Amino acid sequence: MIPVLMGIAVAILVAVAVLHTRSSGTVAGLWGASGLAVAVWLRTSRGRRQDAMYALVLSISILMAELIVGNKPVLSLMFTAMNMLEIVTAVALARRFAPTMNISTLSGAVRFLISAALVAPIPAALISALALSQMGSHNVVEGFQTWWFGHALGIAVIGTLGLSLTPSTVARLCTPQKLIESAILLTAIVGFFYVGFSGQTKMGFVLLPLLLTVAVRLGVAATGVALLVITIMTVGSAIAGQGPYVRGLTLSEQVLMAQLLVLVGYMPTLLMASLLEERDRLADRARLGRERAEKASAAKSRLLANVAHEIKSPVAGIIGIGELWSGGGLGPTTPQQVEMAEMLVKTARQVEALSHDLLDVARAEAGSVKVVLRPTDVPGLLEDVRRACLLRAGPTAVQMDIVCESDGLIALADSQRLAQVLNNLTSNAVKYGAAGGRVILRASRADDNVKVEVIDFGPGLSVQKQGQLFEPFNRLGLERSTIEGHGVGLALAKRLIELQGGSIGVTSTPGEGATFWILIPTA
Repeated sequence: MIPVLMGIAVAILVAVAVLHTRSSGTVAGLWGASGLAVAVWLRTSRGRRQDAMYALVLSISILMAELIVGNKPVLSLMFTAMNMLEIVTAVALARRFAPTMNISTLSGAVRFLISAALVAPIPAALISALALSQMGSHNVVEGFQTWWFGHALGIAVIGTLGLSLTPSTVARLCTPQKLIESAILLTAIVGFFYVGFSGQTKMGFVLLPLLLTVAVRLGVAATGVALLVITIMTVGSAIAGQGPYVRGLTLSEQVLMAQLLVLVGYMPTLLMASLLEERDRLADRARLGRERAEKASAAKSRLLANVAHEIKSPVAGIIGIGELWSGGGLGPTTPQQVEMAEMLVKTARQVEALSHDLLDVARAEAGSVKVVLRPTDVPGLLEDVRRACLLRAGPTAVQMDIVCESDGLIALADSQRLAQVLNNLTSNAVKYGAAGGRVILRASRADDNVKVEVIDFGPGLSVQKQGQLFEPFNRLGLERSTIEGHGVGLALAKRLIELQGGSIGVTSTPGEGATFWILIPTA
């Protein structure tokens, strides 16, 4: 059914073009049949059998139309063959260079316009112009230009319009608001056309703002409709001897100027419409992706919170049993049993610390961590952190010094959360930078912030590892090392510092240690 309807429509367009738009002898200045045929062929044909059926139906339709309008049989056959060459070439090139047939992307629109609209008509235009010149009725250059631009214009306008009219596009344009907006803009285009092209005034540029408005507000399909209306009016007025390109020009030259005006002056708005639709589509995809990521993150946070909560109670029981066992509360023990009990307690406490960190991470990502900002004495806090780390480190502790480079280092922070972050950074410096034998806790003033640095003299970090430091559960390849850790602390530290209005980072050179720094607003 579709090939038959297409054949009827193509025959009608051929007859109308031959009867009303001939501007260079027997060559028409505006040819919409090829554009319609290419669009329907590309949208509906599937497989070689359908391609052959389309070619047969189109050949019969074009030949019948050529004969009906009075062309001689030889001329009708030649025009039919050239039109079929053009249509088949356009379909083949479009399938090769614009296989997605998506005019709503800038790449798809450019590929289709160049391959199907600009390149495909060239062979048929050249052969037709040479054949007609041999008959003695045409100038080769004039015939070639008229055929090429007229057929390119038809494929560019009608072809892109046909490819852009998808069910979703039609549904979007058929809302009451869009219909009213489309009617107003198309009416304005027609009105401004007659104002801009009346008499000998050259004010065709007044249509550009309206076309741009259509492109921005209504998209590719509506821009194609507006270009079709402008093309018919522009080329039609030139054929009728009206418009700005009348004085001193032949009919063929008038039509050529009108064709170029549409192709060069107005067609780029279609590319802008494609670019805008592509941008909007990518923005929608990004928004949906962000929403999915936020939902996944919320689900992950709930899972972490539930797991951490469920771990705490049994681990507390294990720790209690282990301490009773090691202390002889469950009966006499051997030295080997005491050692095993102590190892059990130590491992259980590591699991307990992990569960607390996981719970804090989940709360921080869910936004349920509350911070109470108040003036906090940074040097005093550093001293508390130093003592706590020295007690945990035991006899293998490295040298730990505090350096305060100015007085009055009072930060506006949550002292408990800031101490938690500093404890984490300092314990990391002891674990990972112990080879340097020394850790420095330094506080200084930096503009309106208090800067706290935790400096170690260990192996340092590469630039690649620095970029991965604050990712949760990323231990930078140390998963199988003897150094304890779960890769949660730094991610949690970053979130806690940001909740206090500060920032955290690291500077390091491989082989020269690492410096973790925190900036907290001054109280």
